[in-house]
Amino acid sequence: MRTTRRARKALGTGRNGLGTRRAAVAIVAVGAVALSGCSGDSSSDDKGSGDAASKAPAATVQLPKLDGEKIQVAAVWTGPEQENFTKVLSEFEKRTGATVTFVPAQDPIVNFLGTKIAGGSPPDVAMLPQVGAIQQAVEKKWAKPVGAEAKAQLAKNFSKGWQDLGAVDGTQYGVYFKAANKSLVWYNNAAFENAGAAAPKTWQDFLKTAETISASGVTPVSVAGADGWTLTDWFENIYLSQAGPEKYDQLAKHEIKWTDGSVKDALTTLGQLFGKPNLIAGGTDGALQTEFPASVTQTFTGGDQPKGAMVFEGDFVGVNIGQTEAKIGTDAKVFPFPAVGTDSPVVTGGDAAVALKDTKGAQALLTFLASTDAAKIWAEAGGFVSPNKSLDVAAYPNDVQRDIAKALIAAGDDFRFDMSDQMPQSFGGTPGKGEWKALQDFLKNPKDVAGIQQQLETAAAKAYTS
Repeated sequence: MRTTRRARKALGTGRNGLGTRRAAVAIVAVGAVALSGCSGDSSSDDKGSGDAASKAPAATVQLPKLDGEKIQVAAVWTGPEQENFTKVLSEFEKRTGATVTFVPAQDPIVNFLGTKIAGGSPPDVAMLPQVGAIQQAVEKKWAKPVGAEAKAQLAKNFSKGWQDLGAVDGTQYGVYFKAANKSLVWYNNAAFENAGAAAPKTWQDFLKTAETISASGVTPVSVAGADGWTLTDWFENIYLSQAGPEKYDQLAKHEIKWTDGSVKDALTTLGQLFGKPNLIAGGTDGALQTEFPASVTQTFTGGDQPKGAMVFEGDFVGVNIGQTEAKIGTDAKVFPFPAVGTDSPVVTGGDAAVALKDTKGAQALLTFLASTDAAKIWAEAGGFVSPNKSLDVAAYPNDVQRDIAKALIAAGDDFRFDMSDQMPQSFGGTPGKGEWKALQDFLKNPKDVAGIQQQLETAAAKAYTS
């Protein structure tokens, strides 16, 4: 999946800006209030504003005629995400006359693009899931600056924080099309009701709830251990809540080492869950073989006897819930990631469109992706949150997603971006290496906190100096 890993950086006063502790608390408050309404029954086809969302509005952005032009767009999205993005591209084709081809990319996408560029066949546009990937694309002189039309859409529709995330040294390169709130826990409502469990607010309550559900005969937590990026998100949410935003920012930049006591504390806390295989669907071995989509679908199939009662990940979980018979808001509900420290964490992420060719077609596509017209298409399909502040939340298909979107926009520029997405990709974004591999090893042996810390530090030191 690939809105799939998100939450790495200090979204705030700029690409390298830091939000304040007070801002982080404000976001938590917004998120908690917004999500508190998610427990009410609301069907997945509820459109909120009557017919308003179903009527096709007039185009909000003018696009050039591109008859005969061929455009390639590379992204790591698969399955429902790829299908929904293709709907966006199809609308762009209708409006411009261009032919757009989706190019499936592999992780890490920078390596994939490097191969394409070395072979003389780069895509016109790439959807980059990491701030670090944008920076690398600029350093390698692959990325092309955003044109005037796309900049105008960004200025109209996006907060400065989201614009700055796509900028390098003051020049705009990226258009953040898809965002993610990566501080959510989704749960099977029938399993919770059967166990007499309620949504927890703190980490200790979360562990107690897990034990309560386990006692009812259902394994409480589904963990996608086969995908290392999900484990980084577990760590980051715990670390942000427990260590605080300042330490979070320092660790993201490797200004403090992974052998720091704050990392020890976070791993120890995570080990309170990972160290109890009976609380994890399939146990440790099963989790390490479970990929993200399966971690979701196994939580929302089987009625009140699923393989796991809860699954942690972002708003994009809704896409995979849509592959089951569960309805968001009734069968599938959500609560904010439990507070380990004083506050619940708010970690976010996103995918940015970056032009790799300075062509009329590539720039037109960036302009379209920065518009409300493009955001509305995927918003209506579900499993998507847009950082576009001008998008009417009535476009989202249910109250749960509307509340998540409202909280994201209400946060303005105050949030923390996925830490691993801020790091060199060789450390924070490569399967089988760096942080991904170390945290999978930690899932296997959560007692070896010191060993994992040293493994993380060795890999990080190498990545940050290369």
